[in-house]
Amino acid sequence: MSNKIEPTEKTSLKRIPNRGNFDREVINSILDEAFICHVGFVANGQPFVIPTAYGRVGDEMYIHGSAASRMMKSLADGIDLCVTVTLIDGLVLARSAFHHSINYRSIVIIGNAEMVTGEDEKRKALEAFTEHLIPGRWNDVRQPTELELKATIVLRLPISEASAKVRTGDPVDDEEDYSIPVWAGVLPLALKAGEPIDDARLDPSIKPQEYVQRYKRF
Repeated sequence: MSNKIEPTEKTSLKRIPNRGNFDREVINSILDEAFICHVGFVANGQPFVIPTAYGRVGDEMYIHGSAASRMMKSLADGIDLCVTVTLIDGLVLARSAFHHSINYRSIVIIGNAEMVTGEDEKRKALEAFTEHLIPGRWNDVRQPTELELKATIVLRLPISEASAKVRTGDPVDDEEDYSIPVWAGVLPLALKAGEPIDDARLDPSIKPQEYVQRYKRF
């Protein structure tokens, strides 16, 4: 598959198009670093935007949820959906209130999801969800039972109509504002893991695995 995703009328950036990016490597890297996506869809004339976890395998995104979920049942019917993912990298502090901004990386994916019916692919998707959150975890924990698989809907969404939008760098002030004596620049932000907290019912002899103790997000 091409390293570029061809822009469409739906994914072409209308405002500040120079921030747009259609490289698969960039889009995949944002998907792999973020935890949560927001899924937008319309069901029975009512718009919804639902936050949920996800996983990626190759050029496909997987979403999962309860078989009783309104979102999952609606999306399984193949209705149009829009998925967004956003990472915040810093606060951009300008000399004027108007030009304050945020350094970010975001993605929009447009398409139609398809229900995963094969058990092997379903397990592969659930493994992707787990490994997306914390690599190395899947092989240490109990695998899903047949009952758990039946109670879960997994949807597959091709990453074929998508775009990324990225802002980096300094604030851009009006020329006459550069003489204002106030600090301006970027305040970096990052996700940082704290110390692991034991489950109240954990055997005290069991210590966190190395991938828990040394966890960091890219």
